[in-house]
Amino acid sequence: MLQLSIQRVRNLKALRPAIFALRSSHFSTAAEPSSKQGSPPSVPNLIGGSFVKSQSSASIDVINPATQEVVSQVPLTTNEEFKAAVSAAKQAFQSWRHTPVTARQRVMFKLQELIRRDIDKLALNITTEQGKTLKDAHGDVFRGLEVVEHACGTATLQMGEYVSNVGSYYSALDICCTTMTKL
Repeated sequence: MLQLSIQRVRNLKALRPAIFALRSSHFSTAAEPSSKQGSPPSVPNLIGGSFVKSQSSASIDVINPATQEVVSQVPLTTNEEFKAAVSAAKQAFQSWRHTPVTARQRVMFKLQELIRRDIDKLALNITTEQGKTLKDAHGDVFRGLEVVEHACGTATLQMGEYVSNVGSYYSALDICCTTMTKL
């Protein structure tokens, strides 16, 4: 039992440099403590495929439960911003509804690739913002990845003998991939 405890401590010491390296990088809403940066970063809205700074003066603080420091602020979106986001989504749906199932599948494959690439960063954000252990956070990201993988396979399962809009596949794929690279 003692040997097991000693081994766990050694494993944690081996992980320490990786954890601190991830902590110092900037991504998502997690940030360095507010005392080092002045004010914490504000999370922008995503409207029509572009990140837009909110005009709202009110916001909600995202607090690191371990340190009680504000790591970011989420603005309380204004009615105008909300309406703009809904309008942009309605406009995007008009082209998306005609997008071939194979092009939609490619978008999900790209999402899968991005999650795999940034799994450690995503897990660290969950730990920073929600207070979960890093191992639990990795499990959460992995479960989300499983959902995306399932969605990737659903497109093929929905195909029958006839697949509509396949002829416009490549132009729709270019549009979708261009949008995904902006994110």
